[in-house]
Amino acid sequence: MPIYEFKCNDCHKQFETILTSTAKVSEVSCPECHSKNIRKTISASSYRLAGRSSAIPAGALSGCSSKSGFS
Repeated sequence: MPIYEFKCNDCHKQFETILTSTAKVSEVSCPECHSKNIRKTISASSYRLAGRSSAIPAGALSGCSSKSGFS
């Protein structure tokens, strides 16, 4: 189950929570003030690429419409 990071818009507390695949973000509330006025934040990845290994599948970085991989 993935861990998501949130920030409360009312008390500004940052917190993490584990959500199941069937859980909705609208069901999450702040553990400090219990507000549902929260937003999901961008978090760092939980893995690290070491050296020059081929940890990224071939073709994963080739984009459909641009050379940078972003469309």
